[in-house]
Amino acid sequence: MVIEDIFKALGDPTRLRIARLLGTMELAVGELAQVLGQSQPRVSRHVGILCDTGLAERRREGSWVFLRQSESAGPVIEAVQRLLAIAEEQEPAFAALCDADRRKLAAIREAREAAAETYFARHAGEWDELRALHSADAEVERRLADALADAPLGHLLDIGTGTGRIAELFAEKAERVVALDKNLEMLRVARAKLQHLPTSLVELVQGDFADLPFADASFDTVILHQVLHFAPDPAPALAEAARVLRGGGRIAIVDFASHDHEELRTRHQHARLGFSDRQMAELLRAAGFAVGTPLALEGGALVVKIWTAKRRAAATPKNAALETAK
Repeated sequence: MVIEDIFKALGDPTRLRIARLLGTMELAVGELAQVLGQSQPRVSRHVGILCDTGLAERRREGSWVFLRQSESAGPVIEAVQRLLAIAEEQEPAFAALCDADRRKLAAIREAREAAAETYFARHAGEWDELRALHSADAEVERRLADALADAPLGHLLDIGTGTGRIAELFAEKAERVVALDKNLEMLRVARAKLQHLPTSLVELVQGDFADLPFADASFDTVILHQVLHFAPDPAPALAEAARVLRGGGRIAIVDFASHDHEELRTRHQHARLGFSDRQMAELLRAAGFAVGTPLALEGGALVVKIWTAKRRAAATPKNAALETAK
């Protein structure tokens, strides 16, 4: 990052507006074009300049490209946002543009929420049917929070975020939350749910739990909430969770105890009919974890379990998983 390039990049009214908008929320390039009232190719050129100087970064989700403030340039980004705030106070013309942009941004938020409501309405019957089989969500969330309350959450990865509820639940308690999901439609639901939180606190990422798009030792806490039963083979997913955890980092798995509800395979695409404590302990140990005492919530036909474990610093998770598979 070269300071001369930064000032050149900001020497354009449209790019100043984009920088100001990105201080509010993460936006797709198409959404930016809608707010700015410009063509998408033109906005993309401005986005390219901001990204080239390190002021912003792109992330692809399917055919969509999302833009956010660069995380690697924290102090510079903070200084730029302070400068833009002063400019709004001192320059009426710039303030009028920013105010109009924020009004259009409100329409973007409303459109996201409407899309999420449509998705919920389409799937509400399926989710209500499944919820009726187990303990109330609020009780599960309370017990999960208790299970993780004995140490700071630090940087938290929510694998299979779904609606974004777990990311929302822990956002104020963690230094930073990354919410990951493979399903693009679910990510858009989560984005609508989490858009009131600052982008510096919560990031949404598309990815597969068996091939996480993160460097080794990137997180202090990993949560898999009602996710692992979708894995035909849970070992690679747990090995990946261990890989991205720092030594001493914690994992919490919320899932079902072993059951015989075969209809969940076809009606809800469950690849696994829950897990026994012994099975989960073996999987966690093979992935490089020291296993804690599981919790059971027996408020329904399906028993919800919370398994916790700590990453052993000397573990080599992928190799351990491979050895177990032999």
